[in-house]
Amino acid sequence: MQTQATTMPLGSMPVPMPTGSLEAYVHTVNRFPILSAEEERALAQRFRAEGDLEAARSLVLSHLRLVVAVARGYLGYGLPHADLIQEGNIGLMKAVKRFDPERGVRLVSFAIHWIKAEIHEYILRNWRMVKLATTKAQRKLFFNLRSMKSGLAPLTRADIKRVAAELRVKPEEVVEMEKRLSGQEIAFEADDDDEDSYAPAQYLADHESEPYRVLEAEESARVQAAGLQKALASLDPRSRRIIEARWLKEKDGATLHELAAEFNVSAERIRQIETKALEKMRKAIGNPDALRALPAPAAA
Repeated sequence: MQTQATTMPLGSMPVPMPTGSLEAYVHTVNRFPILSAEEERALAQRFRAEGDLEAARSLVLSHLRLVVAVARGYLGYGLPHADLIQEGNIGLMKAVKRFDPERGVRLVSFAIHWIKAEIHEYILRNWRMVKLATTKAQRKLFFNLRSMKSGLAPLTRADIKRVAAELRVKPEEVVEMEKRLSGQEIAFEADDDDEDSYAPAQYLADHESEPYRVLEAEESARVQAAGLQKALASLDPRSRRIIEARWLKEKDGATLHELAAEFNVSAERIRQIETKALEKMRKAIGNPDALRALPAPAAA
Protein backbone atom coordinates (compact mmCIF):
# COMPACT_ATOMS: atom_id res chain seq x y z
CA MET A 1 0.00 0.00 0.00
CA GLN A 2 1.21 3.48 -0.73
CA THR A 3 1.71 5.71 2.27
CA GLN A 4 2.48 9.37 2.55
CA ALA A 5 4.31 11.22 5.30
CA THR A 6 2.40 14.06 6.86
CA THR A 7 3.71 16.97 8.88
CA MET A 8 2.66 17.52 12.46
CA PRO A 9 3.10 20.82 14.29
CA LEU A 10 5.32 19.01 16.78
CA GLY A 11 7.70 18.05 13.97
CA SER A 12 7.95 15.89 10.91
CA MET A 13 6.53 12.46 11.67
CA PRO A 14 5.79 9.78 9.04
CA VAL A 15 2.31 8.35 9.55
CA PRO A 16 0.34 6.15 7.08
CA MET A 17 -2.20 8.16 5.11
CA PRO A 18 -4.98 6.79 2.84
CA THR A 19 -3.41 7.76 -0.49
CA GLY A 20 -3.62 4.30 -2.07
CA SER A 21 -6.17 1.53 -1.61
CA LEU A 22 -8.54 2.45 1.21
CA GLU A 23 -9.15 -1.22 1.98
CA ALA A 24 -5.40 -1.84 2.29
CA TYR A 25 -5.03 1.24 4.48
CA VAL A 26 -7.79 0.10 6.85
CA HIS A 27 -6.20 -3.35 7.01
CA THR A 28 -2.85 -1.76 7.83
CA VAL A 29 -4.08 0.51 10.63
CA ASN A 30 -6.06 -2.31 12.23
CA ARG A 31 -2.80 -4.21 12.67
CA PHE A 32 -1.31 -1.58 14.96
CA PRO A 33 -1.77 -2.78 18.57
CA ILE A 34 -4.03 -0.98 21.02
CA LEU A 35 -1.95 0.42 23.88
CA SER A 36 -2.63 -0.39 27.50
CA ALA A 37 -3.19 2.50 29.89
CA GLU A 38 0.32 2.06 31.28
CA GLU A 39 1.93 2.02 27.82
CA GLU A 40 -0.04 5.06 26.71
CA ARG A 41 0.89 7.00 29.83
CA ALA A 42 4.59 6.16 29.51
CA LEU A 43 4.69 7.21 25.83
CA ALA A 44 2.82 10.45 26.52
CA GLN A 45 5.17 11.30 29.37
CA ARG A 46 8.20 10.66 27.15
CA PHE A 47 6.81 12.91 24.46
CA ARG A 48 5.92 15.75 26.85
CA ALA A 49 9.14 15.56 28.85
CA GLU A 50 11.67 14.74 26.12
CA GLY A 51 9.96 15.67 22.85
CA ASP A 52 10.34 12.03 21.75
CA LEU A 53 8.67 11.94 18.31
CA GLU A 54 8.85 8.17 18.15
CA ALA A 55 6.72 8.02 21.29
CA ALA A 56 4.23 10.44 19.71
CA ARG A 57 4.19 8.35 16.54
CA SER A 58 3.34 5.23 18.56
CA LEU A 59 0.43 7.09 20.16
CA VAL A 60 -0.86 8.19 16.76
CA LEU A 61 -0.49 4.77 15.12
CA SER A 62 -2.42 3.01 17.88
CA HIS A 63 -5.39 5.34 17.33
CA LEU A 64 -5.59 5.44 13.52
CA ARG A 65 -8.39 2.86 13.57
CA LEU A 66 -10.37 5.30 15.71
CA VAL A 67 -10.11 7.94 12.98
CA VAL A 68 -11.40 5.47 10.38
CA ALA A 69 -14.41 4.72 12.56
CA VAL A 70 -15.22 8.38 13.26
CA ALA A 71 -14.76 9.38 9.61
CA ARG A 72 -17.20 6.67 8.54
CA GLY A 73 -19.91 8.53 10.42
CA TYR A 74 -19.61 11.47 8.00
CA LEU A 75 -19.93 9.63 4.68
CA GLY A 76 -23.44 11.01 4.21
CA TYR A 77 -22.04 14.42 3.24
CA GLY A 78 -20.85 13.07 -0.10
CA LEU A 79 -17.10 13.53 0.53
CA PRO A 80 -14.50 10.78 -0.04
CA HIS A 81 -13.88 8.55 2.96
CA ALA A 82 -10.12 8.78 2.37
CA ASP A 83 -10.24 12.58 2.57
CA LEU A 84 -12.27 12.47 5.77
CA ILE A 85 -9.75 10.06 7.26
CA GLN A 86 -6.84 12.26 6.26
CA GLU A 87 -8.41 15.27 7.96
CA GLY A 88 -9.25 13.18 11.01
CA ASN A 89 -5.63 12.05 11.22
CA ILE A 90 -4.58 15.70 11.42
CA GLY A 91 -7.00 16.15 14.32
CA LEU A 92 -5.55 13.05 16.00
CA MET A 93 -2.03 14.44 15.76
CA LYS A 94 -3.17 17.74 17.23
CA ALA A 95 -4.73 15.78 20.09
CA VAL A 96 -1.50 13.87 20.74
CA LYS A 97 0.39 17.17 20.89
CA ARG A 98 -2.00 18.55 23.53
CA PHE A 99 -2.64 15.33 25.49
CA ASP A 100 -1.74 15.47 29.18
CA PRO A 101 -1.55 11.96 30.73
CA GLU A 102 -1.64 13.44 34.24
CA ARG A 103 -5.31 14.38 33.89
CA GLY A 104 -6.41 10.76 34.21
CA VAL A 105 -8.22 10.67 30.85
CA ARG A 106 -7.42 8.15 28.13
CA LEU A 107 -6.24 9.50 24.78
CA VAL A 108 -9.17 7.82 22.98
CA SER A 109 -11.61 10.07 24.88
CA PHE A 110 -9.52 13.21 24.50
CA ALA A 111 -8.83 12.71 20.78
CA ILE A 112 -12.49 12.36 19.73
CA HIS A 113 -13.03 16.12 20.05
CA TRP A 114 -10.01 17.00 17.89
CA ILE A 115 -10.76 14.38 15.24
CA LYS A 116 -14.38 15.48 14.86
CA ALA A 117 -13.45 19.16 14.90
CA GLU A 118 -11.00 18.70 12.03
CA ILE A 119 -13.51 16.67 9.99
CA HIS A 120 -16.22 19.26 10.67
CA GLU A 121 -13.97 22.03 9.37
CA TYR A 122 -13.19 20.02 6.25
CA ILE A 123 -16.87 19.41 5.52
CA LEU A 124 -17.71 23.06 6.06
CA ARG A 125 -14.94 24.10 3.65
CA ASN A 126 -15.94 21.69 0.91
CA TRP A 127 -19.64 20.89 0.90
CA ARG A 128 -21.29 23.42 -1.42
CA MET A 129 -24.38 24.18 0.66
CA VAL A 130 -22.47 24.62 3.87
CA LYS A 131 -20.42 27.58 2.74
CA LEU A 132 -23.08 29.71 4.41
CA ALA A 133 -22.85 27.83 7.73
CA THR A 134 -20.22 30.07 9.24
CA THR A 135 -21.53 30.92 12.71
CA LYS A 136 -21.35 28.63 15.72
CA ALA A 137 -25.15 28.31 15.81
CA GLN A 138 -25.34 27.43 12.09
CA ARG A 139 -22.70 24.75 12.49
CA LYS A 140 -24.52 23.22 15.42
CA LEU A 141 -27.69 23.10 13.36
CA PHE A 142 -25.96 21.71 10.28
CA PHE A 143 -24.47 18.76 12.12
CA ASN A 144 -27.50 18.00 14.31
CA LEU A 145 -30.72 19.09 12.61
CA ARG A 146 -31.10 16.04 10.38
CA SER A 147 -30.81 13.57 13.24
CA MET A 148 -33.27 15.59 15.35
CA LYS A 149 -35.98 15.49 12.68
CA SER A 150 -38.32 12.52 12.65
CA GLY A 151 -38.53 12.41 8.86
CA LEU A 152 -38.56 14.54 5.72
CA ALA A 153 -41.65 16.52 6.69
CA PRO A 154 -41.10 20.21 7.54
CA LEU A 155 -40.59 21.04 11.19
CA THR A 156 -43.68 22.09 13.12
CA ARG A 157 -43.64 25.09 15.44
CA ALA A 158 -43.28 22.71 18.39
CA ASP A 159 -40.36 20.96 16.67
CA ILE A 160 -38.65 24.29 16.02
CA LYS A 161 -38.96 25.32 19.66
CA ARG A 162 -37.67 21.93 20.82
CA VAL A 163 -34.63 21.98 18.52
CA ALA A 164 -33.84 25.59 19.39
CA ALA A 165 -34.00 24.81 23.11
CA GLU A 166 -31.86 21.67 22.88
CA LEU A 167 -29.16 23.29 20.74
CA ARG A 168 -29.43 26.69 22.44
CA VAL A 169 -30.00 28.62 19.23
CA LYS A 170 -32.72 31.01 18.05
CA PRO A 171 -35.90 29.54 16.50
CA GLU A 172 -35.40 31.65 13.36
CA GLU A 173 -31.94 30.08 12.92
CA VAL A 174 -33.55 26.65 13.00
CA VAL A 175 -36.02 27.70 10.30
CA GLU A 176 -33.25 29.16 8.12
CA MET A 177 -31.05 26.05 8.33
CA GLU A 178 -33.98 23.78 7.55
CA LYS A 179 -34.58 25.77 4.38
CA ARG A 180 -30.95 25.37 3.36
CA LEU A 181 -30.95 21.65 4.05
CA SER A 182 -34.21 21.07 2.18
CA GLY A 183 -32.82 22.94 -0.83
CA GLN A 184 -30.39 20.15 -1.72
CA GLU A 185 -30.87 18.10 -4.87
CA ILE A 186 -30.38 14.84 -2.95
CA ALA A 187 -32.96 13.76 -0.38
CA PHE A 188 -31.48 12.85 2.97
CA GLU A 189 -33.54 9.64 3.08
CA ALA A 190 -34.42 7.40 0.14
CA ASP A 191 -37.94 6.42 -0.85
CA ASP A 192 -39.02 3.17 0.78
CA ASP A 193 -39.77 1.55 -2.60
CA ASP A 194 -36.50 2.56 -4.27
CA GLU A 195 -33.83 -0.02 -3.38
CA ASP A 196 -31.17 1.36 -5.71
CA SER A 197 -31.34 5.04 -4.82
CA TYR A 198 -28.54 6.86 -3.02
CA ALA A 199 -29.36 8.66 0.21
CA PRO A 200 -26.92 10.13 2.73
CA ALA A 201 -28.88 8.64 5.63
CA GLN A 202 -27.81 5.17 4.48
CA TYR A 203 -24.17 6.06 5.09
CA LEU A 204 -24.38 7.75 8.48
CA ALA A 205 -23.12 5.64 11.35
CA ASP A 206 -25.14 4.57 14.36
CA HIS A 207 -23.24 6.62 16.96
CA GLU A 208 -24.19 4.26 19.77
CA SER A 209 -22.36 1.39 18.06
CA GLU A 210 -19.41 3.31 16.65
CA PRO A 211 -16.17 1.31 17.02
CA TYR A 212 -14.53 3.93 19.20
CA ARG A 213 -17.35 3.52 21.73
CA VAL A 214 -16.81 -0.25 21.62
CA LEU A 215 -13.08 0.31 22.19
CA GLU A 216 -13.81 2.55 25.17
CA ALA A 217 -16.16 -0.07 26.64
CA GLU A 218 -13.62 -2.85 26.14
CA GLU A 219 -10.88 -0.77 27.75
CA SER A 220 -13.14 0.06 30.68
CA ALA A 221 -13.96 -3.63 31.16
CA ARG A 222 -10.26 -4.52 31.02
CA VAL A 223 -9.37 -1.92 33.64
CA GLN A 224 -12.20 -3.10 35.91
CA ALA A 225 -11.12 -6.73 35.59
CA ALA A 226 -7.52 -5.83 36.43
CA GLY A 227 -8.69 -3.84 39.46
CA LEU A 228 -10.84 -6.74 40.66
CA GLN A 229 -7.91 -9.15 40.45
CA LYS A 230 -5.73 -6.71 42.39
CA ALA A 231 -8.40 -6.37 45.07
CA LEU A 232 -8.88 -10.14 45.39
CA ALA A 233 -5.13 -10.60 45.76
CA SER A 234 -5.22 -8.31 48.82
CA LEU A 235 -7.47 -10.75 50.73
CA ASP A 236 -6.57 -13.71 52.90
CA PRO A 237 -7.60 -17.15 51.52
CA ARG A 238 -10.79 -17.43 53.62
CA SER A 239 -12.02 -13.95 52.74
CA ARG A 240 -11.24 -14.51 49.06
CA ARG A 241 -13.14 -17.81 49.10
CA ILE A 242 -16.18 -16.10 50.63
CA ILE A 243 -16.16 -13.22 48.12
CA GLU A 244 -15.72 -15.53 45.13
CA ALA A 245 -18.44 -17.90 46.33
CA ARG A 246 -20.88 -15.12 47.17
CA TRP A 247 -20.22 -12.45 44.53
CA LEU A 248 -18.33 -13.82 41.53
CA LYS A 249 -20.36 -16.85 40.52
CA GLU A 250 -22.61 -16.27 37.51
CA LYS A 251 -25.39 -18.27 39.17
CA ASP A 252 -26.08 -20.33 42.30
CA GLY A 253 -23.82 -18.27 44.56
CA ALA A 254 -23.22 -19.66 48.03
CA THR A 255 -25.41 -18.53 50.91
CA LEU A 256 -24.14 -17.33 54.28
CA HIS A 257 -25.34 -20.57 55.92
CA GLU A 258 -23.56 -22.75 53.34
CA LEU A 259 -20.28 -20.96 53.93
CA ALA A 260 -20.86 -21.01 57.70
CA ALA A 261 -21.06 -24.80 57.52
CA GLU A 262 -17.95 -24.95 55.34
CA PHE A 263 -15.84 -22.91 57.78
CA ASN A 264 -17.57 -24.14 60.94
CA VAL A 265 -18.57 -20.65 62.09
CA SER A 266 -21.86 -18.77 62.38
CA ALA A 267 -23.62 -17.15 59.42
CA GLU A 268 -23.22 -13.80 61.18
CA ARG A 269 -19.44 -14.33 61.30
CA ILE A 270 -19.42 -15.01 57.54
CA ARG A 271 -21.35 -11.79 57.00
CA GLN A 272 -18.83 -9.83 59.06
CA ILE A 273 -15.90 -11.30 57.11
CA GLU A 274 -17.65 -10.51 53.85
CA THR A 275 -18.28 -6.88 54.85
CA LYS A 276 -14.64 -6.34 55.89
CA ALA A 277 -13.38 -8.05 52.71
CA LEU A 278 -15.49 -5.83 50.46
CA GLU A 279 -14.26 -2.72 52.25
CA LYS A 280 -10.65 -3.87 51.89
CA MET A 281 -11.20 -4.51 48.17
CA ARG A 282 -12.62 -1.01 47.66
CA LYS A 283 -9.56 0.50 49.32
CA ALA A 284 -7.23 -1.68 47.23
CA ILE A 285 -8.92 -0.52 44.03
CA GLY A 286 -9.02 3.08 45.23
CA ASN A 287 -12.63 3.58 44.12
CA PRO A 288 -15.51 3.31 46.63
CA ASP A 289 -17.99 2.66 43.80
CA ALA A 290 -15.89 0.09 41.97
CA LEU A 291 -17.76 -2.99 43.23
CA ARG A 292 -21.30 -1.71 42.79
CA ALA A 293 -21.56 -3.26 39.34
CA LEU A 294 -21.16 -6.77 40.74
CA PRO A 295 -24.35 -8.87 40.87
CA ALA A 296 -26.07 -9.18 44.24
CA PRO A 297 -24.95 -12.20 46.32
CA ALA A 298 -27.15 -15.16 47.07
CA ALA A 299 -29.66 -14.87 49.86
CA ALA A 300 -28.51 -15.81 53.36
